[in-house]
Amino acid sequence: MKSWSPKKPEKTNEHQKCLYTLEIYIIGGPMTKAFAKRNKVICRTIEIKGSQTLSDLHRVIFDAFDREDEHMYEFQFGKGPHDPKGDRYVLPMAMNSPFDDGGGIKGDVTRTTIGSLGLKVDQAFGYWFDFGDDWYHQINVAAVMDEIPAGKYPRVTKRVGKSPPQYAEL
Repeated sequence: MKSWSPKKPEKTNEHQKCLYTLEIYIIGGPMTKAFAKRNKVICRTIEIKGSQTLSDLHRVIFDAFDREDEHMYEFQFGKGPHDPKGDRYVLPMAMNSPFDDGGGIKGDVTRTTIGSLGLKVDQAFGYWFDFGDDWYHQINVAAVMDEIPAGKYPRVTKRVGKSPPQYAEL
């Protein structure tokens, strides 16, 4: 079996120097009805540099929602946040998976930078975490700034609603 080693992110355009503000909503997952009733909206606002990768975005989302156990994930770009015919960005181990149906794998999350995606304000895309429990998220592009203020990125700038337990007892 071929071993995997991380590669440098692709740097392709001027959008690498932009700062993106993304709103990440949980739109599906194994939450109890009581938890969902108390937390009608569960959202985190994140700022991330165009030069950072989808893998960096995953990491900040994982931490922002207080998750404990890593699982497989992917980002999905299509006509809506979870368009099965849209482009998919996956973990390196899934790039040449024998289980891939050949549909839409566009790139590797560790090499794909946020700036290379051509994101526009009001665009939405999907993030699917844990292919067993199926945590579905919608990510809305809220802003794209041409300048990056000093600070550490990616970072969470706003939290709405409590984080659901990663493993809810339903």
